[in-house]
Amino acid sequence: MRPITKIQSTTLVLPQENIDTDQIIPARFLTTTERTGLGRAAFYDWRYDGAGAERADSVLNDPDSKRHAILVAGRNFACGSSREHAPWALLDYGFQAVISSEIADIFRSNALKNGLVAIVLAPDKHAELLARPGIELTIDLESMSISGPDGWHAEFTLDAFSRRCLMMGVDQLGYLLAQRPAIEQYEAGA
Repeated sequence: MRPITKIQSTTLVLPQENIDTDQIIPARFLTTTERTGLGRAAFYDWRYDGAGAERADSVLNDPDSKRHAILVAGRNFACGSSREHAPWALLDYGFQAVISSEIADIFRSNALKNGLVAIVLAPDKHAELLARPGIELTIDLESMSISGPDGWHAEFTLDAFSRRCLMMGVDQLGYLLAQRPAIEQYEAGA
C-alpha cells in the first residue's frame, strides 16, 4: 500500500442503489488470492455480455473511465456477502476511493484495510455528487473533508486507526510490525 493523505480526481458515478459484492466482482472470479488482475473482473457482468464482448453502453467501458479514481455509488453500496476481492477489484480497476450515503460495514472494513478509502456522506451531500458526474474532488484525510469546485465541501469520518494506517500506507499487520521496537523494549522491561 502507498501512504494516502489526499486523493484528487474526477468522479465516476454509478447511481444504482443496492450494488452488491457479487455485482462488484462475481463469485466465479474468487478463485485467486492474487490482487492483481482483478480489475478486469470488476463489475464484469455490467461491462461484458455473455460472450465476453464489451457492452458499449457501460460507463465502465468508456476509455475515460480509468482516469476517475473516485467512485460515487448509489445508496447501500457493497451489500451482500463478504469478500475481500471486492475492494481488490476496485483498486486494481483504478479506484482509490468510493463515496456513498451508505456502505456495507464488512465491505467498508475490508476496503479500509486494503487501501481503498470508503467514505459515507450525509444523504444531501451524496445526492449533490450523484447529480454532478465527473466533478473534480479533493479528498483530504488529514482534515477528513472533501472539496470541489465552486466551494463545494463535505466532511466525513473514519475511525482513527484506519485513518492512521491509510496515511502511513500500511495494513493492520504492517502497523503492528512498525511498532516492533517499542514492543521489544516493553517486553525487555525497559
